[in-house]
Amino acid sequence: MPLEIVTVPCLSDNYAYLAHDPATGETAVVDVPEAAPIRAALAERGWQLGTILITHHHADHVDGVEDLRRETGARVVGARADAHRLPPLDTAVAEGDSVAVGAETGEVIDVSGHTVGHIAFHFPASHAVFTADSLMALGCGRVFEGTAPMMWESLSKLAALPGDTLVYSGHEYTAKNAEFARTIEPDNAQLKSRCEAVEAARADGRPTVPSKLSEERATNPFLRAALPEVKTAIGMTDAAEAEVFAEIRKRKDRF
Repeated sequence: MPLEIVTVPCLSDNYAYLAHDPATGETAVVDVPEAAPIRAALAERGWQLGTILITHHHADHVDGVEDLRRETGARVVGARADAHRLPPLDTAVAEGDSVAVGAETGEVIDVSGHTVGHIAFHFPASHAVFTADSLMALGCGRVFEGTAPMMWESLSKLAALPGDTLVYSGHEYTAKNAEFARTIEPDNAQLKSRCEAVEAARADGRPTVPSKLSEERATNPFLRAALPEVKTAIGMTDAAEAEVFAEIRKRKDRF
């Protein structure tokens, strides 16, 4: 039985996610920008929090961790490489390690780039990956601490997951990302259709995440840097894919 996943809006544009195993009653949360909305979502469903999974150290992903830990006694799981700047960890993990939510086992993926030590959590049986500020809907996080080749490697790992994987990213940035994506591939018909869907969702106040990985591969310019048509579109026909990614990321930073 797959995990039941609930999107919890936090702060101005962040998302946290509850992941609940119906078979065992175990519940985890991925990132805690603030405690109150998560507390309310748990109470609404009568769920007890057992695990807090942290993707990276930025304040808008961890500021509510200590409040929830104190209230629930939940264990806190985060990256060993990032432990020195995360809330105190009960379990420190690295790429290749496993995490359990009830009967379901997830795998840890190192997705450094936005920060060094950023991790994602992939739950294959539930076709879900929690990517926070690495791969995002129609975008990716800024490269604050790592390098463009590092970020490209991280995104390539995520892009290699099965196409039916749902990508649960950390922010509601999709509308702005869509505007930028169309500057790279204005003739991409799937992108045009997706942009229209994003506009409609936001007009109705609906989240645009999660998104399906197959759709990201077809429309997200940051996953498409190896494609000849994208290289041609930005005038880098003979460049290496990491260089093309770096140029696209620079353009987005200025957008």
